[in-house]
Amino acid sequence: MSVGSWRWLSSILLLLLLLGPAAAWAQRLAVARLTCAYQPQPLGVQTQKPNLSWELTSDQRNTTQTAYRILVADNEKSLAKNTGNVWDSQKVTSGASIQVPYAGPALQATKTYYWKVMTWDNHGNASAWSKPARWQMGLLSAADWQGAQWIAYEELPAERVNVLPVDGKKDDYLGNNVLPLLRKDFTVPKKLQRATAYVCGLGQFELHLNGQKVGNHFLDPAWTKFDKQAQYVTFDVTEQLRKGTNTVGVLLGNGFYYVPPVKNRFRKLKSSFGYPKLLCRVVLDYRDGTSESVVSDASWKTAAGPVTFSSIYGGEDYNASLEQPGWDASRFNDKTWKPVVLTTGPTELNAQMAEPLKVHETFTSQKITPAQPGKWVYDFGQNASGIIELQVQGRAGDTVRITPAELLAADGTVNQKNSGRPYYFTYVLRGSGVEMWRPRFSYYGFRYAQLEGGVLKDQANPTNRPVVIKLTSLHTRNAAPFVGKFACSNDLFNRTNTLIDWSIKSNLASVFTDCPHREKLGWLEETHLMGASIRYRYDIASLCRKTIADMQASQLPNGLVPEIAPEYVKFEWGGDMFRDSPEWGSASVILPWYVYQWYGDRQVLESSYPMMQRYVTYLGTKAQGHILSQGLGDWYDLGPKPPGTSQQTPVGVTGTATYYYDLTILSQVARLLGKPQEAAAYDKLAGEVRTAFNQKFFNPSTKQYATGSQAANAMAVYMGLVEPQHKAAVVENLVQDIRNRNNALTAGDIGYRYLLRVLEDAGRSDVIFAMNNRTDVPGYGYQLAQGATALTESWAALPTVSNNHLMLGHLQEWFYGALAGIRPADEAVAFNKIDIQPEPVGDVTSTKASHTSPYGLITSEWKKTGNSFELKTTIPANTTATIYLPATATSTILEGTQPLARHPELKLLGIDQGKVRIQTGSGTYHFTVSTPASTN
Repeated sequence: MSVGSWRWLSSILLLLLLLGPAAAWAQRLAVARLTCAYQPQPLGVQTQKPNLSWELTSDQRNTTQTAYRILVADNEKSLAKNTGNVWDSQKVTSGASIQVPYAGPALQATKTYYWKVMTWDNHGNASAWSKPARWQMGLLSAADWQGAQWIAYEELPAERVNVLPVDGKKDDYLGNNVLPLLRKDFTVPKKLQRATAYVCGLGQFELHLNGQKVGNHFLDPAWTKFDKQAQYVTFDVTEQLRKGTNTVGVLLGNGFYYVPPVKNRFRKLKSSFGYPKLLCRVVLDYRDGTSESVVSDASWKTAAGPVTFSSIYGGEDYNASLEQPGWDASRFNDKTWKPVVLTTGPTELNAQMAEPLKVHETFTSQKITPAQPGKWVYDFGQNASGIIELQVQGRAGDTVRITPAELLAADGTVNQKNSGRPYYFTYVLRGSGVEMWRPRFSYYGFRYAQLEGGVLKDQANPTNRPVVIKLTSLHTRNAAPFVGKFACSNDLFNRTNTLIDWSIKSNLASVFTDCPHREKLGWLEETHLMGASIRYRYDIASLCRKTIADMQASQLPNGLVPEIAPEYVKFEWGGDMFRDSPEWGSASVILPWYVYQWYGDRQVLESSYPMMQRYVTYLGTKAQGHILSQGLGDWYDLGPKPPGTSQQTPVGVTGTATYYYDLTILSQVARLLGKPQEAAAYDKLAGEVRTAFNQKFFNPSTKQYATGSQAANAMAVYMGLVEPQHKAAVVENLVQDIRNRNNALTAGDIGYRYLLRVLEDAGRSDVIFAMNNRTDVPGYGYQLAQGATALTESWAALPTVSNNHLMLGHLQEWFYGALAGIRPADEAVAFNKIDIQPEPVGDVTSTKASHTSPYGLITSEWKKTGNSFELKTTIPANTTATIYLPATATSTILEGTQPLARHPELKLLGIDQGKVRIQTGSGTYHFTVSTPASTN
């Protein structure tokens, strides 16, 4: 090697050595977890400005984003070349990494867009480009359906359409409708680039292509206010199509769209929007750049299917002898099928963006018991929403019936008395080998299932009845992702957490249902009162947005938001009690605000603001001297009578306090949206309501509100109605009421969440512990002691009401937010400011929890031994946190193995009320606090 060459090589090596550490340093910042409209790779995006989000990761502490650059392309090759041929944001100086709206040219229906992002941080690092992600647009207008028409087997006569029946009205018609199959053959003449199906089948549908079901969804599409709007579902079906002849087939069920009036089947509601119908467009995009569509029209054919009865409330019957093998595949002879009927459907169609329902856990029988001659009862061990799966063998025409239930009667048979009866599944055998079946269009909440008409395998079978080889329970629920975990050293609290979680899972459908059996309705108070408990554990951003759209569609012209959305029935029992209760309707104000606070979704505030305004204006028309006295009040509180409407607390307290809370929220929203004059008007009205509330309900001598109930005092404190000089006394009265009852609760559906929040905020988690660490009085532990496996409707686990109910599980918010200590700080948005403030109370010696926030993973794991307290916590990049540690002025505090003074990235804020406060940025921290034993 020449001298010149050696010098050149030496220079290169020296340069690499100098750049090496810097290059490695730059890799410390990375971008991951790209989402569009809350989804990683969404189909059917139906907005021109979808929100884009990403997560920063860094091995440096205190990392925040200082800038970003987004590339959007219409093909993968351009994006791979770092070319955003649709939109290049260029470098934007901003810390925003969530809910960043797309700001490029207009997006095209059905088109797929590819995107990636790079970021810069406060340490001077630049990330590499993220891995590419994509989204696919939906159908943005009626014209985008390309001439698709609503088709059906038959049409419901206009005189029988009833979109808002009144409860209690007797049926003037009895009969069953046909559950049809629909099919269409079509040709794919050349190589496909992509194929996408856009399908709306009302009430529910199952899509098939070439003999196979498409996807793994259950009960598509989501339930909506069908007289105003419906949702379509988008499927990527590229892999299920082939060159040449193909067949699309669809099964239709009734769902909430049509509840058939059949004798001897449960029918909670009598809604009749129409008979099942279909709207469909399959887009075929070819590799040569051309495309064509297969749409639902008069060329499709239809026939009655093997599902002979389908009711969301009554169950499902299936006659396998009516199956037509190959109906959903090519070369099927459909000459006996009839042409479809052209009909009409909802004019407003939106993409289903919330997660679909799917089958999740499977439960096998823990015990099978003969109950009565010819009846066998399976115990699956868990009360959950779901369906059964049957494996059976027998003769053609043999019939098996399965009746699910939550509870058992005294004679060992199943008891549906308080969960909606009669509800059952019926299967008629085809008579060829082992047959397997599961219902498609209905579900129930059950732990037990009673088998009739068959015998168990290995049992005597003198009458040659069908042999049931296996019966399992399949849990169905919304597929919202898990984002939280919790466990602690207290076994009762762990079992309580599981108890609550099963009620949440069982009631996550396409609405937040109250129960998975007798009603399945979206009672709205749950969405905000149980909202935080659910959000710690599940990502429900999309489902919340869908719920808000349901409220908008259900809002009446006078501004009232009914207690149920979608509103499928007008309950007239008790007057307007079950339609106009402020604690329920105020979800129209509170839920959008909570979605903004938790997920940073400003768009939801903008779209909800008119609804919020109209509802608050409506409440103003109902108020007498600013006091609201209608509704249910603190529903299902504990009093001397059986649970129901409020017993301990006057209805006016909870209704007016919620009205005031609405006004304070609306004022904040108005300011965020740049409407200061409207904000000032809401502030003024709120002040007047506050004055009226205190004049009517506050006793200045006793420092109590109204009856002095737990709900009354707690709501007055939480909503900010208490004058500052009286707050401490009201809280102390609240504590004393609990202590005087031997630490027993009385608050119900409305009041208990606020009771927990006020006690936690006041530093009285010790009282919360005492109330809930017990099994001897009505509450969570009592329900477990009674054998409950899901949270029950009543504190006392009464067998006369629902035993799987989404209503009273507010303690889960305390598990995550106080016991583990993961809380959004005051004025935080999407956890950009975090409080890690664990509360080591009672006999709890350790807790471990995590929550994946919009910015990333937050963890808190602590344990205490003797005079030592240890906390491990992770704070995501682009956020800050305040860490609260139990300590005194004499405590020794280490982070890792070094004193705090050795960590310039940590800022000691001071010690107050037995806790030291430390300000941090992102990173993983390990704190140890050692406090000398007291000499007193």
